[in-house]
Amino acid sequence: METAIYVRVSTEEQAQEGFSIRGQEQKLKDYARVKDWSIYNIYIDEGISGKNITDRPAINKMITDIKNGHIKNVVVFKIDRITRSTGDLAYLIDLFSKHGCSFNSLTESIDTQTPSGRMFIKMIGIFAEFERENIAERVRLGCERKVKEGYSLCGNQVSYGYDREDGQKIQTINEKEAPIVKQLFDWYVNDNMPLAQIAKRFNAMKIPTKNSNTWTANTVRTILTNCTYVGRVRYSLGDKDKYFEADGLHEPIITLETYNKAQKQVEKNKKVSGTKKPRDDNYFQGFLYCPECGSKLKTHGSYNRNGKGETIYKGAYRCRNKLFGNCAFPQTSNSKMEKAFIEYAQRISEFTEIDDNQLKQIQGQQDCIQEQCDCIQEQCDCKGTDTNTRTSHIQQTKQLIQTYKDKLNQLDIRDKEILSLYVDGNVPFDRYREIKDKIDKDRKEAHSELEKLATTEDTPPEFTREDFVLEFKANWEHLTNIEKRQFLMKFVKKIHLSAHRADNKHNWLIVVEDVEFA
Repeated sequence: METAIYVRVSTEEQAQEGFSIRGQEQKLKDYARVKDWSIYNIYIDEGISGKNITDRPAINKMITDIKNGHIKNVVVFKIDRITRSTGDLAYLIDLFSKHGCSFNSLTESIDTQTPSGRMFIKMIGIFAEFERENIAERVRLGCERKVKEGYSLCGNQVSYGYDREDGQKIQTINEKEAPIVKQLFDWYVNDNMPLAQIAKRFNAMKIPTKNSNTWTANTVRTILTNCTYVGRVRYSLGDKDKYFEADGLHEPIITLETYNKAQKQVEKNKKVSGTKKPRDDNYFQGFLYCPECGSKLKTHGSYNRNGKGETIYKGAYRCRNKLFGNCAFPQTSNSKMEKAFIEYAQRISEFTEIDDNQLKQIQGQQDCIQEQCDCIQEQCDCKGTDTNTRTSHIQQTKQLIQTYKDKLNQLDIRDKEILSLYVDGNVPFDRYREIKDKIDKDRKEAHSELEKLATTEDTPPEFTREDFVLEFKANWEHLTNIEKRQFLMKFVKKIHLSAHRADNKHNWLIVVEDVEFA
């Protein structure tokens, strides 16, 4: 935990034993080593009174570092070293809490990580709570009025596609970003492109976000659901009870028709997606509904052993009400479900009226799309579904993850070693800080790589906008399980089932009675 050591003496206290700068500093350094805290910096205000914090350069520098997220813990020799003002103390405690920074006093044994320390802080907080609430109420009323008048609050950042300079009340269109917003909506609404695929394309095109970061599926979703792009402004996005929208004074970027289509698609994807990500073998999850009670079928797979002693996962679906004896619909396997779906497709007359040239054209498009699939870390081309290749990728990913975990352990050991050397006086602070910064940089890079590896997954290919009948006939038998789910996400809204006992058989016959198309 990055710790700031703060020490202060006023002129008349310089000669007092125990209050000297060096005395405070050494005791706090030893305390930090015992607690296994990393020392970010030592802030010293020498010969300055503690009656306020305005005239103390060191404490103000520390406050700036806390606001910038560099410090997560502050330790002082005694509370009056940091301030003698109750008002300033309440301000500092509130600041620490806001930025996730702990506070510790060595002499009073106050540690906000302990129950007694937290109780002390709460007592201080009571005196400041009333004023904070009054200020918050005044700010809230002002913000509500501003939004109702058509002005965007913008917060810390203007929406992508817009700019608002200091002192400017109405946001204006950013001519470089606006076309990106239009392209994003076009890909999602007209081309049915997945969120992750849109983000991947923007990253490949080297297009930065507003913060010059990389695009993610969440970034794309945030833009798609932002009413700012149709000339509206909104208030209290995080509180549904207080949330409202109003006509804005700024110019729109996209049409209301396009925006409404995007909202329907986003909402549909929410409903289709299950409470957890489906396994490859359960790609019908979210589309199946029980014909007996109308509930959405849940996944319920099983593990069996084959003749070679290997464990095989078998995807299946069942009605949750069956568990409580309120439904008689039987459990059905994913393979039976797929068979029923294919049989339903064959029963529709449109599937038998396909021109051979049309079919070859779609199959050719499918081959081109398959060749564009990126493998892990975009270092090779996935031109098929070879099992050994995919297994190799998984093994390589696991090895990389373990390598970065081992590296993090070694960095933790080095961090403790350099701290001990500094506290014992064997390494000057400048050298300690230099090594510490290098360790922190390496640690951040390792965590970043681990995060990328943990979220790496096959990205489903992009499908062309062709008629459902042609797509099914040309693609279904050639698709991987992930691609089959993406196919369903594009074309299917709901699958209606029925179940009948087979003649003289114990098994049930699952039939797809109807399909509601998106």
